[in-house]
Amino acid sequence: MRKLIAAFLLVGTAVAGPAIAADLVPYYPPVIDVPDVDYGVAGGLYLRGSVAGNAWWAKDAASYCGCVPAFDKMGYGYSVGAGFGYDSGHGVRADITLDYLSNEGLKGGDHTVNLRSGLALANLYYDFNLSGNGYGAGGFGAYVGAGIGVAKNYTEVNGPGYYAYGHSLEAAAAVMAGVSYDFGSYVADVGYRGIYMNKVMNQPANIQNAYLINDNFINEIRTSLRYRF
Repeated sequence: MRKLIAAFLLVGTAVAGPAIAADLVPYYPPVIDVPDVDYGVAGGLYLRGSVAGNAWWAKDAASYCGCVPAFDKMGYGYSVGAGFGYDSGHGVRADITLDYLSNEGLKGGDHTVNLRSGLALANLYYDFNLSGNGYGAGGFGAYVGAGIGVAKNYTEVNGPGYYAYGHSLEAAAAVMAGVSYDFGSYVADVGYRGIYMNKVMNQPANIQNAYLINDNFINEIRTSLRYRF
């Protein structure tokens, strides 16, 4: 009888033991894969290219002959440019841009002025992220900026009995504002750039052809593409 009871106990222990041991092992829930937070671009260099349409307006002109009247019609043209810069990844960026600018048709009475200009500017911007994804993480944005530099100008003035042309190197400044879309490696933007030159003039051998155009404002609608690397 004792042997029979011992056999039952042995069988019961063999059956119940693993279940009791399993109950004593702690339960660990499955690990949840949490995606990393996208903080965007941490800063880096970029290349840029741009094209623009422009309108040129000037306050007045002074000429040796006194025959160039006040301007009454804007001139229209275009510009193309390229640049190299650095994006901090925290809103502030800076670049150097070189542009070729062409404009024709600035008029004062019967006199017409045409302009060709090589423009070099050092620019500083602040980017506003509008999508909340972090700089360089994609989405819409906006920006404001300002630049300062020089312009190498070639101008022609045509009028009844008057033709003059010449070159000059002038100080230039610019303000910029626009909207952008960040694709990550690429950023596209469209915006306004206003360029100011205190004067545009020629330096002819014959002083009788001298002229001076004051307070030049060139207004551009410009599209640009930046590539980060």
